Amino acid sequence: MKRVVVLTGAGISAESGLKTFRDSDGLWEGYNIEDVATPEAWERDPALVQDFYNQRRKSVLAAEPNAAHFALAKLEERYDVIIITQNIDDLHERAGSTKVVHLHGIITRSQSSVKASLTYPIDGWELKMGETCELGSQLRAHVVWFGEAVPMIETAAQICSQADVFILVGTSLAVYPAAGLINYVPRDVTKYIIDPNLPTVGNKRVIEMPYKATIGVPMLVDELMGNNK
Repeated sequence: MKRVVVLTGAGISAESGLKTFRDSDGLWEGYNIEDVATPEAWERDPALVQDFYNQRRKSVLAAEPNAAHFALAKLEERYDVIIITQNIDDLHERAGSTKVVHLHGIITRSQSSVKASLTYPIDGWELKMGETCELGSQLRAHVVWFGEAVPMIETAAQICSQADVFILVGTSLAVYPAAGLINYVPRDVTKYIIDPNLPTVGNKRVIEMPYKATIGVPMLVDELMGNNK
């Protein structure tokens, strides 16, 4: 069974109504990134940061997977599909995808503020100040902030190096180290790029599809399902 590796970014979740921090005004839901998505912000005003992610979690739980999410899940009928996502929502899982690597964490879990490897499921949308991990440390959103290490990046690079088909969906390749993952895909592997604003990819065997995720992904999945022998 051929392995399809999919790297997804904010564009696929945006079509489910989830805003991104790379909107044209440079703000994320009206906040500067430095005020809500850095270790320094947490040290400065943990209650503000906690509330920000509580509201994001509420939005994620209210959102629904879209046609692109469901199409990628369907692809598992014929291929070994591994999704590497930069997104912190759980829409891929809810659509039915079974192998999802979250580069930047997942907002439906919490983590210890002193030991990031200690993570816990969150019941509902609210994580309260005063809730602690087993070490007695305040729980925070299980999200990789700017300035923090990306613990899954080496795993993701290894997955990309084993791709038979590579699909890039809804990302401008502007955030590192995730943007460098395409460089681990073997040069002779076909790479499909789906985004209305196609990023520049200096690589061989690139097929550009300048569509929104909900249009381009189902189109490509139908093609791959039909052509798979």
